[in-house]
Amino acid sequence: MTTPKQAARRERIEEAAYAVLRETGYKSASLLAIAKRASASNETLYNWYGNKQTLFRSLIEANAGEARKLLEDALHQARDPLKTLNLLGPVLLTLVTGDKAAALNRAAAGDVNDTGTLGQSIAQFGRNTIMPLVGDLLRTASRAGLIACDDPAEAADIYISLLIGDLQVRRIVGVLEELPRAEIEQRSNRAFTLFLRLYAASPCPGGKTAGPFPGRSSHRGTSRP
Repeated sequence: MTTPKQAARRERIEEAAYAVLRETGYKSASLLAIAKRASASNETLYNWYGNKQTLFRSLIEANAGEARKLLEDALHQARDPLKTLNLLGPVLLTLVTGDKAAALNRAAAGDVNDTGTLGQSIAQFGRNTIMPLVGDLLRTASRAGLIACDDPAEAADIYISLLIGDLQVRRIVGVLEELPRAEIEQRSNRAFTLFLRLYAASPCPGGKTAGPFPGRSSHRGTSRP
């Protein structure tokens, strides 16, 4: 069990790891440099993480943890899938455009021809973990008649494209500052609304629309924005 003292020390180490990463890049970010920055012993870092790769994998996994937990809890507890999708938007947008994600992605871009491991970890704990969960959420919504979706994986990809667009790339190359909360909420609401227009449930007899969004025209899952 982690004590408050250990948790505080781990937090200092993680903040130090991000600071060293921004200053030196992934290849030169050693456990020794991180330990010195965190005022911790090198032995502590090796005992907790074993090596640099494991340390940064833990940072990446933690950064994506909130979005993953929201999706997993909703699927396991049979929560309203569209309400969950609406809640997910700001969480994901905050995640991928935040300072920590930008630092990790910039370092991964510089690491492609060195170790190539940082990008693999970002893909593993980011898109490769989140996208299937979003697809499962949309499959649940489709089976409940809330949306018309023939291909949940494609629908998930379209939703993420509507939500994020080129914001992540612009953050990585330094032409966009971290988004204020109001803009995150605005962009998330817009993506959610556009997604529902694309995947509105088919009209019922009498002109009413199945599901909770009456009056909207139907768009099948093969439509793209």
